[in-house]
This record gives sequence, structure tokens and C-alpha cells, in this order.
Amino acid sequence: MASWGRAIGLGVLAWLIPFAVAFLVFPLRASSRPVFESVMAVTVTATAAWLGVAHLRRIARVRAREGLLVGLVWLAICVLIDAPLMLFGGPMQMSLGAYMGDIGLTYLSIPLVTWALAVAAAAARRPL
Repeated sequence: MASWGRAIGLGVLAWLIPFAVAFLVFPLRASSRPVFESVMAVTVTATAAWLGVAHLRRIARVRAREGLLVGLVWLAICVLIDAPLMLFGGPMQMSLGAYMGDIGLTYLSIPLVTWALAVAAAAARRPL
């Protein structure tokens, strides 16, 4: 990984940005749950793409493995910060199964996006 410190900092942002958006649009959760869920899925995906580009552009020779690894690190950071808030505190008090089906599943888009970005960056450097 290019820089563990930078990757961890970006991983915290990968959690913080969607959390801030969720806080802003939380009233939609009660009034229009499908819209809330869609906003959150798009936010997590867009955040992963934006931060993934920011991370990968600092690497001289990008490999698919780097994208997958950083995405898995960010996924772990998001779950480690988020799960205790949703399972044991905060306004939602979700069960583990509900958390994994609702929020945890959305976080799986993070390593998929960062891996795809790295695959595309690696392929762009190879002549056809």
C-alpha cells in the first residue's frame, strides 16, 4: 500500500462523508425509505470512487491488488466505526443481521469500486 497513514485517513473519510449525508437526509428514512436507501448507496459509491482516485493517483504503478486492498481496509474502517454506533448506541439500535443487510451490504461497494479503479488504471498503462 502506498501509505498506510494516508489510506487510513481516507478510510475515515470514507465513513465520515456518508455519515454526514445520512445525518442531513435522515428525515427521508421515515418519510421515504427507498429514497433514503438510494441516496446512501449512491453516496457510499461516489465517495469510494472519489477517494479511490485520490489514493491511486499517488501510486506510480497501480495494480489491481492495491485497489482491492485499500478498499478492504476502508470497508473494515467503516464497519469498525459504524457498527458500534448502530448496534449499541445512537438512534437506530439495529440487530447485527439488520445492520449487515441494510448498511454493511452497501459498504461492499467500496472494495468493488477501488478494485475496478485500479484494474482500469493498470489496463490504461498497458498498450493494446
